[in-house]
Amino acid sequence: MDTTPLRQAYDALLATAPRAVPPPDEWNTEQVLAHVSLVSAATISTVAAVASGAISTYDNRLSQDAWTLDRVITLASGEAGLRERIRVQGEALCALAALLSEAELATKVPTLLLSNGTCLVEQPLLLRDILAGLADVELPGHTKQL
Repeated sequence: MDTTPLRQAYDALLATAPRAVPPPDEWNTEQVLAHVSLVSAATISTVAAVASGAISTYDNRLSQDAWTLDRVITLASGEAGLRERIRVQGEALCALAALLSEAELATKVPTLLLSNGTCLVEQPLLLRDILAGLADVELPGHTKQL
């Protein structure tokens, strides 16, 4: 798999300066970065499971949980640590994705994706499409949010 779009999406997000104050009812910079870190970790887990032949699911609910976001912010020691964590996660994900076979990329993964309490996806997606969604929608959306 060509991971260039995914790498570029991570690079663009990491190059974005934090905003001073978020609009009302939106996450602050650290919360956005914690969310991206959790989504990246879930994606790495899914890719690794598929590559190992294990059954996997893809569910982003945990990446939106306020307590979990705060915990990740604390564990990463704030914004700088979150940015470094995301950088390394992006490298790891791109390295793993580049090694996937066509059969692995065509694996259907039961997927549940929510945004602000609204269900966006509740159906199996090809692993290829999960990775493309991360590169084309998820990361650019959070880049704009920052």
